[in-house]
Amino acid sequence: MHVLLVLMLREVIISVNVQPLLNIDALCFQAKMSFSALPRSRKVALTTIGVLTAGGAGLALALHQSVKASDLELHPPNYPWSHAGPLSSLDHASVRRGYQVYKQVCAACHSMEYLAFRNLVGVSHTEDEVKAIAEEAEVVDGPDESGEMFTRPGKLSDYFPKPYPNAEAARVANNGALPPDLSYIVNARHGGEDYVFSLLTGYCEPPAGVELREGLYYNPYFPGQAIGMAPPIYNEILEYDDGTPATMSQVAKDVCTFLRWAAEPEHDQRKRMGLKLIMGSAILLPLLYYMKRHRWSVLKSRKIAYRPPK
Repeated sequence: MHVLLVLMLREVIISVNVQPLLNIDALCFQAKMSFSALPRSRKVALTTIGVLTAGGAGLALALHQSVKASDLELHPPNYPWSHAGPLSSLDHASVRRGYQVYKQVCAACHSMEYLAFRNLVGVSHTEDEVKAIAEEAEVVDGPDESGEMFTRPGKLSDYFPKPYPNAEAARVANNGALPPDLSYIVNARHGGEDYVFSLLTGYCEPPAGVELREGLYYNPYFPGQAIGMAPPIYNEILEYDDGTPATMSQVAKDVCTFLRWAAEPEHDQRKRMGLKLIMGSAILLPLLYYMKRHRWSVLKSRKIAYRPPK
């Protein structure tokens, strides 16, 4: 054990380029000699202590992992999203279908208060389509000339309407559970769209011995496995405008793509700028390297000779 500690100290000192204050080689030699000089019983005892220490650490790690696994909480797998590549863009047809899923399924409980109707223009809908969508919403505005609030049709500058006037009303309508805002949900949850997709499609019957109180549903991907949201999607829950079959996996995929765009509207632009930067660097870096070699070639090839004093 002493030998190992001394060797580790030597490696640390060498890796950080610190001038050792002691003669490391002498310490190593002394440690080896002191260990070899010990009686056989002492060597066996020290070796046993080292093995037991390593075994105890491994056992503690294994027990920690087993406790985590016993929670019955599953981690979402990594799905092959079409926009996951370094140069891949979002599927804007899927974003359009995902907005339809949100509007017809999710908007009844979940808000997206950081997303305005104008954000859809040029991404999933045309300007005329978004104006028609916005006009379907009744927006409370005012006060007017008489000091009264009034309702008006929505405009492009308006944000998505909230399903509940406040958080307390949302809790009352959902048995005490507060539906989270979905504007940045894929960035706010570990796993991103993988987690959301697994959560939407992961509802199942609870295993034997697990009892849920009334109003809760079992989902192994949700922390605690008991979720207050009923299964929101199923096969043919809606009919897509473009005729795409609305299977459960397709609906979950489309709404996850829409939520990824909502949380990161600059997704495509960021990757486009990164590609331009790489292409520009491929041209600029060789030029800079050539200029560096040309500028410093005189100094690097110069020979300096010192004449001894007479």
